[in-house]
Amino acid sequence: MTAIAEKPRTSVAAEKSRPRGVRRGLGLAPTAVLLLGALYCLLPVCWVLAASTKTRGELFTSNAFAPGTGLLDNIADLSAYRDGIFWQWMANTALYAGVGALLSTAVSVLAGYALAKFRFFGRDTIFTVLIGGILVPAVVLAVPQYLLLAKAGLANTYWAVLLPSILHPYSIYLARIYAAAAIPDALLEAGRIDGAGEHRLLRVVALPLMAPGMVTIFLFQFVAIWNNFLLPFIMLADDERFPLTVGLYTLLATGANQPALYNLVITGALLSIIPLIALFLTMQRYWRTDLSGGSVKS
Repeated sequence: MTAIAEKPRTSVAAEKSRPRGVRRGLGLAPTAVLLLGALYCLLPVCWVLAASTKTRGELFTSNAFAPGTGLLDNIADLSAYRDGIFWQWMANTALYAGVGALLSTAVSVLAGYALAKFRFFGRDTIFTVLIGGILVPAVVLAVPQYLLLAKAGLANTYWAVLLPSILHPYSIYLARIYAAAAIPDALLEAGRIDGAGEHRLLRVVALPLMAPGMVTIFLFQFVAIWNNFLLPFIMLADDERFPLTVGLYTLLATGANQPALYNLVITGALLSIIPLIALFLTMQRYWRTDLSGGSVKS
């Protein structure tokens, strides 16, 4: 017992005996690494922000991060390109991401809640298959999905992008883990003893407790569908149904022969990330509310 009690004192004494500069350097190292990572991620965004403000002449002649004077003209030219097809791409992307994320969240929450709180034959097998589905790259499933939807006559339709986005194994996995941790079994049993049915328990007890997890799943799916390129690129042939990713890609390919379109591509890239930033700034308060509420309850 004496030897066990003396070990922490020795480690504390050794820590105190270490030079102050060494301790401070070790404390600053993780912060420096995080700052470098943040700079690496933000540098392309800063370039897009600066480049979207430049005129056609300024884009290739001025400093890469120097702002220009043509942002409003670039937005006007982008809006006028092919009768405003960019805004059609924006609306299509909002439809795919919004509806797809909502449906995927609903399916994931129901499936995760059932896997976490109900015991039935084959539950562990289903969960194992879902874990295996997380390891399968999306590129492997793209062509089989296209063949199935083409057989059903849904290729080159909005459903061709929406339907594959609904079932997402990783979202179900997150919902299952969150439901197991956030919903006490004793609370559900108390509700059943009081005569509450399973639908009422789900609506009144489970869903409110899983709200932060639902927001997380929705954000993950919204961003994933918003940035998805391969699936709509394979599924869609009509450019009026294109999302922003495929639309801007075709615009960039056209710009290889018309360099004047590069300004439109860069300006479109800037406008495409604004909804994602606004969504995160709007919905992050739900996480903060839940964390503060949990600390008060505990």
